[in-house]
Amino acid sequence: MIVTIDFNSDEAFYIQLCNQIIFGIAIAEFREGDNLPSVRELAEDIGINMHTVNKAYTILKQEGYVKLDRRKGTVIAVNADKYKAIGELTNEMKVVLAKAVCKNISCEEVHEIVDKIFCDFSK
Repeated sequence: MIVTIDFNSDEAFYIQLCNQIIFGIAIAEFREGDNLPSVRELAEDIGINMHTVNKAYTILKQEGYVKLDRRKGTVIAVNADKYKAIGELTNEMKVVLAKAVCKNISCEEVHEIVDKIFCDFSK
């Protein structure tokens, strides 16, 4: 697993880590049942605090991307609750689309962006 943290970014390290794991699931770098490195191992590999990795793993668990297995550690386990996911996505998209409207980005331009992102994930 290759994770890179942008130490100059304003985005919190745990958010960067969460997002990279979610992207990894989306592009099938990680599959259902795959193990993630231990908190200690990942923290050492990327040079961040163990508590930061633990926070990211906790959020991923709460959001249904991973589960904790006593024997295997942290395992990819994508939550299949599609209706809940659609509701959460709708709420997140409202903010993103409001920002787009404020910046005069058209509906067509938004569709182009979404289509490109979906294509990137299906490669």
